[in-house]
Amino acid sequence: MARIGIQTGLTDIENELQSRGHDVVHMQENTETSDCDCCIVSGRDADVAGVSPQGQESIVSADGLTAQEVSERVEQVLANQNK
Repeated sequence: MARIGIQTGLTDIENELQSRGHDVVHMQENTETSDCDCCIVSGRDADVAGVSPQGQESIVSADGLTAQEVSERVEQVLANQNK
């Protein structure tokens, strides 16, 4: 499946993504994320986290969402990338 970058501390989301078969890697500040298909950040401002994946459309904010909702958004991002 997809390689997903995730900020530290989002354990429920990490577990949900892994249960769906995704390869989940932890991002740290200023981590190179170009090899990730999608990145999950804890807040709305991805620039603060130093995240730079393929494009802004590949960043999902977990702010106010359940693990399942984040996983569904990740699936939408991945589906749009495959169009």
